This record gives sequence, C-alpha cells and structure tokens, in this order.
Amino acid sequence: MTSAEPVIQTTRARRVRRTRRSRVRIALKKAPLSAWFGMGVILCYIIVALFAPLIAPYRETQVFSEAFAPWSHEFTFGTDQLGRDMLTRLIYGARNTIGIAFITTILSFAAGVTLGLLAAMYRGWLDQLLSRAADVLMSIPSLIFALMLLSIFGSSMASLILIIALLDSTRVFRLARAVGLNVVVMEYVEVAQLRGEGPAWILRKEILPNVLPPLIAEFGLRFCFVFLTIAALSFLGVGIQPPSADWG
Repeated sequence: MTSAEPVIQTTRARRVRRTRRSRVRIALKKAPLSAWFGMGVILCYIIVALFAPLIAPYRETQVFSEAFAPWSHEFTFGTDQLGRDMLTRLIYGARNTIGIAFITTILSFAAGVTLGLLAAMYRGWLDQLLSRAADVLMSIPSLIFALMLLSIFGSSMASLILIIALLDSTRVFRLARAVGLNVVVMEYVEVAQLRGEGPAWILRKEILPNVLPPLIAEFGLRFCFVFLTIAALSFLGVGIQPPSADWG
C-alpha cells in the first residue's frame, strides 16, 4: 500500500458524507408544508418528553387537596380525582408514553428486519418456519393477545415493552421479507456472493441499503400503532401502572 492510498480513501469517505448531507438538504427543501408541520409537532413532543421536569409546573406524583378543581391560574387544566395537576400529568405522560413507544418500535424493527431479511436470503426451511410462526402470531388480534400475555407475565414496564415488540415485529417481518425477496435476486447480490462475501456483509452492504425507504416509512406507521396500543392497554389497566403518568 502506497502512502497516497490512505489519502485517497479519506477523500472518498468525505465525498460520500458530503453527498449524503446534500441529499438530506435537498429532500428537506422539497418537503411539503404538511411534512414540515408534522416534523414541528414531533419536535415539540420530543422537547416536552426530554425536558418534562423543567417544563412541568409540579412534580409528577404531587397531590393537592382540591380534587376535580376547574381551570385556574394555579391549575391550568384543573386537577383529577386525586387532586393531581392535569397539565403536569399530561407533560410527564408524554415522556413515559413516547419513550416506551420509541423503545418498543426500535426492538420490533431490530427483530423483524433481521429475521425478515434472513428469511428472504436463505429461504427454504428457515423461511417456512419464520413465516408460519408470524402467521400464528398475526392470526390472533394483537390487543387481545397483549392483554392475555400481560395478565400472565404481569404489567411491568419490561413485560409491556417486550410483549408489544414481539407482537409488532411480525408486521415488520412480513414487510422486510417481501422487500428483501425483491432485492436478493438482483445481479449485484449475486456478484457479491461470487466474490466470496459473507452473508453478514451482503445483508449489511447490499440488501439493507436497498430496502431502507419502505422500512423507514413503516417505522413511522409502526410507532403510531405502538403508541395507540400502549395508550389502549393503559386505559384498560394493564399498561403503564400508577403512579406513573401516561396518555392512556
């Protein structure tokens, strides 16, 4: 290796990073007003979730003597049946619900995308086994299945995250497998196999970059569905448990 080769590689890496940044800037410039509005709302949610202790007027579990108090200067949204400030509960609820929904969606995608791409790449008995397991889990309504599992394993935070991630990963698995089957037959994947590249390298370098757009779009949808599922389970009494605040 000559002394000029590291310089050339560094220059290429900088060009790749610069090209990616320029693509992001172009995409943001072309984004419609509705997309900017949505990103603004999401940014507000994230700020509220991250800085809840600084934004909320009271502590999350602080109780006042006035139950069901109306709107006032002291209690902007009034108080609940226990005398807790509703605005404070709403702010801390954003922190708990959004945080848990984000972690759950990340886990479901990590499992679903990995297994879906492996099934698309290897096919055969592995594809059949994973597909039939996904069919069994998807044949039962997810909310009822989650209620049953949470009643068995308890309503702890870890159980809530793992159970919803497991049930939601079946939908991600289906999408990842479908888009992966269209990519694994491409010529550049066959060329990589002929070069002797390993399965992990092919998945990471050849297949995953070409299936990212539909997966990114699905991530937003899955996050919304997980968000609603957590709120529904909390409303039914098996989700986020008191005294923690949530939006259910």
